[in-house]
Amino acid sequence: MLKSIGDALIAFGPLGVFVIGLLDSLGVPLVGGVDALLIYLAVKTPRMAYIAAAAATVGSMLGNLLLFLGARYGVRRFATEEALGGKRQKFRLWFQRYGLLTVFIPAVTPFVPLPLKVFVISAGAMRTPLSRFLSVVLLARVIRYFGEAYLGIRLGEDAHGFLTRNGWNIAAIAVAMALVLVGLVRWRDRRRAEA
Repeated sequence: MLKSIGDALIAFGPLGVFVIGLLDSLGVPLVGGVDALLIYLAVKTPRMAYIAAAAATVGSMLGNLLLFLGARYGVRRFATEEALGGKRQKFRLWFQRYGLLTVFIPAVTPFVPLPLKVFVISAGAMRTPLSRFLSVVLLARVIRYFGEAYLGIRLGEDAHGFLTRNGWNIAAIAVAMALVLVGLVRWRDRRRAEA
């Protein structure tokens, strides 16, 4: 089935990857998802790989933006500032401090089963600044999709196997990046408190 979807995707080119990226980021469950199809396209038509990666990035950005805005304005209708007390307020403070890391890690890592949509909805509900949210998602998607296009071009048919064999290493790198960012946030907070 993936081969027939891949063949159809090649026929539609970057537009097909854009649509798949959009639907995937909106929460429509897709078997194999953007990652497998992007690698397949990069292997079969290397000249279109980076254009397809750009289309996947734009589609994913749009889908995540729509989900984020839906959560932001949907929650605004039903919850007021006064209603957010106790645990909710603590979660809001934590999310303002570290929440975008919970968006970045699943957005950049293609095979770690983390629920990105939950964190995107949380970011919208917690009124994360739109520019910060979009910057984090853009950085993660560029790394992920252009990296997969590069692997598809360089490794050919073995690109998916490479990701499977090195999945834990890539996940460890993503976690290490998150820990470094948490350390930087705490360091910045200490410097501000001292000043």
